[in-house]
Amino acid sequence: MQTNYRSLTIVNAEGLILGRMASLVAKKLLMGERILIVNAEKTVISGKKKSKVAEAKKFLEVGYPKAGPFHYRRPDRIVKKTVRGMLPFKQPKGKQALKRLKVFMGVPEAIPQQKMETLAEAEVKKLKGPYFTVAELAKEVGWNMGE
Repeated sequence: MQTNYRSLTIVNAEGLILGRMASLVAKKLLMGERILIVNAEKTVISGKKKSKVAEAKKFLEVGYPKAGPFHYRRPDRIVKKTVRGMLPFKQPKGKQALKRLKVFMGVPEAIPQQKMETLAEAEVKKLKGPYFTVAELAKEVGWNMGE
């Protein structure tokens, strides 16, 4: 199978709404772009923190811990799995698209000199209600920053 990458896009996720960013990134991935998402822990989730954390904790409960399903608690993994949910990841085109995605917490040393873009359609200033970051959610559901 021949892979043609049209371009490499570096998305600075700081201050972007998680769901909106994920859907825009998924569309670009399906069109053949390679995408790096940086500052994943600074992505924003809309809604009241208390209710969203309770929702996440209920979702993370597992009947038998060694059997799974296993859910990630690191911010970069949460963002990647959100994007995966926007892709047809069980089909070959979705698997190929997911391989073109890389997600990082912070900005890796090799990237700062390159131009980063933000997605205007997903900026947090469009929200009128409360919001919090993915890092705050991850800490509440059991992420240890030392991982």
